[in-house]
Amino acid sequence: MSDTNKKTQLSELGEFGLIDHLTKNIEIKNNSTLKGVGDDAAVLSYPDKKIVVTTDLLTEGIHFNLMYTPLKHLGYKAVVVNLSDVFAMNAIPRQITVSMALSSKFSVEALDELYAGINSACEKYGVDLVGGDTTPSLTGLTLSITAIGEATEEDITYRSGANVHDLVCVSGDLGGAYMGLQLLERENEVFKVNPNEQPQLEGYEYILQRQLKPEARGDVVELLKKLGIKPNAMIDISDGLSSDLMHICKNSKVGCNIYEDKIPLDMQTKQFAQELNINPLVAALNGGEDYELLFTVPLKHYDTIKKEFDFTVIGHITEASEGTNLITTGGSVIPLQAQGWNPLKNNS
Repeated sequence: MSDTNKKTQLSELGEFGLIDHLTKNIEIKNNSTLKGVGDDAAVLSYPDKKIVVTTDLLTEGIHFNLMYTPLKHLGYKAVVVNLSDVFAMNAIPRQITVSMALSSKFSVEALDELYAGINSACEKYGVDLVGGDTTPSLTGLTLSITAIGEATEEDITYRSGANVHDLVCVSGDLGGAYMGLQLLERENEVFKVNPNEQPQLEGYEYILQRQLKPEARGDVVELLKKLGIKPNAMIDISDGLSSDLMHICKNSKVGCNIYEDKIPLDMQTKQFAQELNINPLVAALNGGEDYELLFTVPLKHYDTIKKEFDFTVIGHITEASEGTNLITTGGSVIPLQAQGWNPLKNNS
């Protein structure tokens, strides 16, 4: 009988054996990593640099559903969402730590899949995995990743630097991740009713990728530096355009006007939104998880920014007294509302 599908129980390795198993192939990429996995703490060296640190916690049943989320994709995405926060500070990620609480339903082979995604993201973005922790859980999986990055003091960009008359710019397109989630949820409901029904996913590969395997926009940071442009304020779009733009405006003590017809939407996003009778603008404003960069730059850079196909100028910064507004194609002024992802909000 073949044992290719044999599942190795975590108890067979124990905590330290599991750590050794998951980290045995790690190779250090950055000079700033003096000591990675294998001691009581990692040792990092950053002469003449500022350090940025960010952490995200992903919990099964809240942030992801393993009915349709492959573990390899989950590992990759868990790294990316943290690196995106580092890039949003106009910094370069160098190291991550990985901690997880997991139940006995997970085998060693399942964690190998998870770590294959984690390691793939580390390779793509050139970061070192330097530590973490594992602990038992009574139910499900909780995954916590901390990312550490570096930047010179003059390069770091905060949410609080937007100025009146700045251009409001965004990379890529918006709403795709939300529509990908709607597609996966729809097909999961069909599966619950009829497990033999094949999922109808054809033609929507892009929005599925946007949800399951997003990318962090380090290329945007590199391009802006190449163009000689430092954003006055920047944030990654994790909670939806409305919520994240309002974060910039609140921290910068300014207002904004953005224009409905300028918000970039992919064709698949619009097609599936139409199929579900959803306004794609709602997906862009409130959906979140796009992990594009939203930033403001001085008006003098307009001619440079507009030549870049991956950047879209969607509006401008105003006085705080004017509020934060969406200007519709018909010319109506609608105040923006923070209706993006908020897991702790009472929606009853």
